[in-house]
Amino acid sequence: METRKIAIVGAGISGLLACKYTLSKGLHPIVFESETSIGGVWTKTVETTKLQTPKPAYQFSDFPWPDSVTEDFPNGHQVLEYVESYACHFNLLKHVKFGTRVLSIGYDGPPAEAMQSWSLWGGDGMPFRSGGKWKIRVQDCLSLETETYEVDFVILCVGRFSGIPNIPEFPPNRGPEAFHGKVIHSMDYAAMDYQAAKEFVSGKRVVVVGLQKSALDIAMECSTVNGVERPCTVLYKTEHWNVPDYLPWGVPLALLYLTRFSELLVHKPREGLLLSLLATLLSPLRWAVSKFVESDIKRKLPLKKFGMVPKHSFLQEISSCAISTVPEKFYDRVEEGSIILKKALAFRFCEDGISINGEVEPLNSDLVILATGFRGEKKLVDVFESQLFKDCLSGSPNSIVPLYRECIHPRIPQLAVIGFSESVANLYTSEIRCRWLAELLAGTFKLPSIKKMEEDIEEWNKYMKRSSGQYYRRSCIGALHIWYNDQLCRDIGWNPKRKGGFFAELFEPYGPTDYVSP
Repeated sequence: METRKIAIVGAGISGLLACKYTLSKGLHPIVFESETSIGGVWTKTVETTKLQTPKPAYQFSDFPWPDSVTEDFPNGHQVLEYVESYACHFNLLKHVKFGTRVLSIGYDGPPAEAMQSWSLWGGDGMPFRSGGKWKIRVQDCLSLETETYEVDFVILCVGRFSGIPNIPEFPPNRGPEAFHGKVIHSMDYAAMDYQAAKEFVSGKRVVVVGLQKSALDIAMECSTVNGVERPCTVLYKTEHWNVPDYLPWGVPLALLYLTRFSELLVHKPREGLLLSLLATLLSPLRWAVSKFVESDIKRKLPLKKFGMVPKHSFLQEISSCAISTVPEKFYDRVEEGSIILKKALAFRFCEDGISINGEVEPLNSDLVILATGFRGEKKLVDVFESQLFKDCLSGSPNSIVPLYRECIHPRIPQLAVIGFSESVANLYTSEIRCRWLAELLAGTFKLPSIKKMEEDIEEWNKYMKRSSGQYYRRSCIGALHIWYNDQLCRDIGWNPKRKGGFFAELFEPYGPTDYVSP
């Protein structure tokens, strides 16, 4: 029997995991990577970038961090070296086609009308069809020659933190074209080598737009180069509970949010009457835990002094996967004046810099760096040739991207998405998803009907809208890691309870190493 070919788009962490676990099932993965190296977002970071989550939560289940990495939050170089070591250890590099950009993917199978009438994924609920193949059109990034591969299954691991920058929309003639200075996106800054980046911002009045991790890191670097003589202005719309560390009042944050007990406090999709009643009864404790963390952040950081206290709860922050760590001594720079924090609900460009709605005087600047994220959804959708599949994956603009188990679209056959929805530790989540997918491809279990999958997606959509507010499109499972993993474990026949004993099961934090074996 011919070995099934699996196309994997992207050689970041999710792509490498997909490669490893499809190999473990005797499949033939072909990983397409447009860059010349593996690592995804870790290949291009600013100099001060560090891991956002503590090291134990961000590791491969069967490949621990080396003893030489002693920091709880390794820097970008250390993370990339760790990922590269993993790929070498499991001999994955020989399956990667570097410098190969995927231009489009097209499905060669039944007509659209037939597929829309299916009641089971792929027509029969199976991952492979004798009458269905994907055509992967790729381009060599050097020669620009194109080639088409025919495969049995596609795994999209394109991520959502790279590729297409999210550029805010502006009124006509009030965008970057109106500005006499320079406007770049944070991805352009991260692509520079460290010395070039320093020279680029040196002596300039810099405005960084955004308040997530990239914005904070870039602002720190600009303030180091230019000091108080030319302070860096951080322009933001919404305050966030960015954390100084993961030890509120000396208690590990994982004890508060990554245990089964902590998840009893949260209303969950398809939780049933008993768990719903329990979450309601425990709601005062849920509120108290959030306030406990918030009080510690306000104790350690001068948020009130600089008008940076968020209006939403810390629980919403972690449920939205919007949490990030504040660079060390960030607020010292704010105190000394080398970083200026400025809130702006809306702004536009003018000749001399930025015009903030409601203010008369413009914010004079020479350089504006847009740390405004990426359009990961567009990157995901644009790879399809079929308009039907584009529309399916886009879903409603008022709901999450419709993926069952955050991996499978019920109406797109022989295809999975890994690493698009977010969690507190994306490596951790991507690994268990890849293991689940590998078991699906191996025939260990079958998916339910399309109707049941769509009903399940809608339940998660309701949860994410309720828990994440305006950030629901991020499809974050940050506050329900264990509940989500339990579902995957049950699908593939694993015991979801990974601890030893009642109290350990209830109160010990869960992490990657809990899932090292079935």
